Amino acid sequence: MIKAVIFDFGQTLVDSADGFRAAEKEAQRLMLADFKPAGREEFMAVYRRIRRQFQERSNFSRLDIWEAVYLAFDLNPDRHKLEQWEGAYWERVKALTRIFEEVPAVLEQLARRYRVALITNTQGQQHYGRHRMDQFPELDRFFEVVIVAGEGGVSAKPDPEPFRRCLGVLGLDGSEAVYVGDDWRIDVCGAEAVGMHPVWLRHHSVTRNWPAVETAAPIITSLEDLLELEKLLEPQPAAPKHRVS
Repeated sequence: MIKAVIFDFGQTLVDSADGFRAAEKEAQRLMLADFKPAGREEFMAVYRRIRRQFQERSNFSRLDIWEAVYLAFDLNPDRHKLEQWEGAYWERVKALTRIFEEVPAVLEQLARRYRVALITNTQGQQHYGRHRMDQFPELDRFFEVVIVAGEGGVSAKPDPEPFRRCLGVLGLDGSEAVYVGDDWRIDVCGAEAVGMHPVWLRHHSVTRNWPAVETAAPIITSLEDLLELEKLLEPQPAAPKHRVS
């Protein structure tokens, strides 16, 4: 029996896509001034490769990523300058973050039937003011438990620790909880590894290259689909096999 619905934050309850695009573009523009001899194409190839490597290790600190890019080109990074850039980066993301339209009503209805909680990765922005979820205090009242993974000694998702910590506070087994998130590796695989029921949100309003993977997890395009959660979690019949004569 499902007793709790637990959410990711970024790109699940709020849309920060425009903010990240603007922040990345500005950061790259600033960095390129130091990488002129390399040229834009070479710089971007190295930048994307290093960013991907850090993200695969669940290290989302822009400062760490940028320092590694400088070192890859045998340049000495100015940490103070990069810290200023990262502060401006997160302010830009925050300024362009919006709640998905259906979120307040969906949380209101779910909270009447289930316990509701939140597990979010910090992404490094805790060093530059509060996590961007704090700019939406109207959502806080819905969450019985909030786990910010990647800070305070708690490992970042998809590590099992934040999922297990949340379940422990709720006093629930993994099989009694649904986890809703937008990221295949971090959210779907992370939740599945601790026995939770993952639901993969691929929001209809977000333009994104979703990974082409096979999954038994339900895929939804709006959080409103969670209002029929029991039906959503029902096993789907296998596709009929065609007999070849």
